[in-house]
This record gives sequence, structure tokens and C-alpha cells, in this order.
Amino acid sequence: MTMFNNKKQWRGICFLILGIFSIGAFADEPPVKKSKSGICHARGSTYYAKTKHYTSFQTMDACLKSGGRRPRR
Repeated sequence: MTMFNNKKQWRGICFLILGIFSIGAFADEPPVKKSKSGICHARGSTYYAKTKHYTSFQTMDACLKSGGRRPRR
């Protein structure tokens, strides 16, 4: 007899493991990304996750002071 006997238990364990890994991946992302085109994207903004080539900043103000600009949308 196994420790997890039904699909609901396995599904719960899988979601728990995925949740732990996703928290770790999100923690590695900087609070603000300045793209190559000079646009400052804050965490949670429309293009934040899509911005792959960037300079990291701890605050939006620091990004703007470095010559970046806010997104138009």
C-alpha cells in the first residue's frame, strides 16, 4: 500500500511542489527591470515578465533616474 492512494492526494502534492518552485523563481526577479529600449517595468506590470534583456533596479525611482522612462500604457 502506498502513502498516497488517490488522485486528489497526488494532485495536492504536485501543486504544493510547483508552488514552492514558483515562489523561488519569483523571488529571483528584480523589483524593476529597465529594458534595452529604456522602459522601466515594475513587477506586476504588463510587460514585466516578457522583458528578458534588462538592467535590474530596486525601485522605479532609481530606474527613472538612470535615464529610463515609464511605459506609456
